[in-house]
Amino acid sequence: MALSPRLELRQSQTLVMTPQLQQAIKMLQLSNIELNEYVEREIERNPLLEIGEASETPEPSDRREMNGDDSAARDGLAAVDSKLSEPGDPSSGNDAPLDTDYENVFDSDGPSVSPNAVSGEGLGDPKLGASGWLDSRGGGGGEGNPDLEQTLSEGASLRDHLEEQLALAFADPGDRMIGHYLIDMVNESGYLGDSLEAAADRLGCTIETAERVLRVLQSFDPSGVCARDLKECLAIQLREKDRLDPIMEVFLDNLELLARRDLVALRRVCNVDGEDLAEMISDVQMLNPKPGLAFGFEQIHAVVPDVYVREGADGGWVVELNADTLPKVLVNSRYYAELGKRAQDSKSKAYVTECLHSANWLVKSLDQRAKTILKVATEIVRQQDGFFVNGVRYLRPLNLRAIAEAIEMHESTVSRVTANKYLACSRGIFEMKYFFTSSIPASGTGDAHSSEAVRFRIRELIDAENPKAILSDDQLVDILKRSGIEIARRTIAKYRESMNIPSSVQRRRLKTMAS
Repeated sequence: MALSPRLELRQSQTLVMTPQLQQAIKMLQLSNIELNEYVEREIERNPLLEIGEASETPEPSDRREMNGDDSAARDGLAAVDSKLSEPGDPSSGNDAPLDTDYENVFDSDGPSVSPNAVSGEGLGDPKLGASGWLDSRGGGGGEGNPDLEQTLSEGASLRDHLEEQLALAFADPGDRMIGHYLIDMVNESGYLGDSLEAAADRLGCTIETAERVLRVLQSFDPSGVCARDLKECLAIQLREKDRLDPIMEVFLDNLELLARRDLVALRRVCNVDGEDLAEMISDVQMLNPKPGLAFGFEQIHAVVPDVYVREGADGGWVVELNADTLPKVLVNSRYYAELGKRAQDSKSKAYVTECLHSANWLVKSLDQRAKTILKVATEIVRQQDGFFVNGVRYLRPLNLRAIAEAIEMHESTVSRVTANKYLACSRGIFEMKYFFTSSIPASGTGDAHSSEAVRFRIRELIDAENPKAILSDDQLVDILKRSGIEIARRTIAKYRESMNIPSSVQRRRLKTMAS
């Protein structure tokens, strides 16, 4: 068979992930804080972008009611607060969606409303947020009303506090160097983060020298700092209070008995009576198990919801975006025209054109992101209507596929949209992922139960149990089966442990001590 060059024409379909499409997909999963930071970087990079002023509340004509029986209204989404002028947008004719086929729980009874109507409204009053909530701006409030986070000052760190004492404690440079190294090992709770033997080996000193330096560090303020474990931390503090006697040392050696509330065994091990044991427990409870937490802090950012859900006047639910989390971005067409006139060479003209295309795509991506979030949130409210009316006990099993099929999007898009997004309603603020729960089969022919609703039911039963008749896991299984929930004992134990609920034996001891 002779080999010879030849030309062939083949036709195939491929999906090309352009940089713009990658940018739009990335923006879907950003939180509101990350999105504002991302937009600020784009504004610094692109001279045609600028921050726009807050727009007015959309007119009623921009809103569409979404009724459960109206299939055409599923896509009736609000016009988002970014009605922008886009001169020369090469993609203006392409309005395709981005989807391209590739534990605070409030159980108060809600108002009795009809689950039929769910409204996908536009943005609420910019002064009140949505449905009368007070303004809670994310990433910077108004000029006259700074955020609470902006008023926080940075506290002195634990490391700095220890370094100040180290300079006065050692005269020998070698001991001071060892002290610096050990201080660097201290974690935020005040404990050594590594073994002293490993530190001595790396420093090339004897373990005795490292022990001597460590004992000096353990005398620093705050009391209990630089300890290697909880027992040593408590022992340091008791020694300074002159309460560390041999019996107390035995007590510290058996802290696991105190954690299990096995006071009978603890009293037997310490060989003391009930009055002495109660006094020892009181002394230990006055100590600080994490002395390092008193120094320094990480700035805590308040959770700002992306979506508000409130009861509508017609008895349905109104779903609206939080205007304060949406960046207001405009394309400066005048500056583009001015730059276009001044651009002489082809390289400058190409740069200006590329800036315009990038700016228009960013604005379009922001607009599509907001619409997609609203669309997904509206469907979540529709599917979990029982939760908003009656509380967590009425959560339904829900997965990404159910939402994706209802709104005709891909599961990966729904997953990105619900990541790092929060929904506020009369029952509190919840991450959107909270509404996606696994299912637990019913004992009869009824519907399956949400795992989160079952967790809530377990906690409810345990909270209401009689101190003289503590419910075991087997008894909880029987009670839930009579309620129509088919669940195994090991699942009960797993859910109980995930909620930090002690076992029946530990609960009996706790409630006996409290009574």
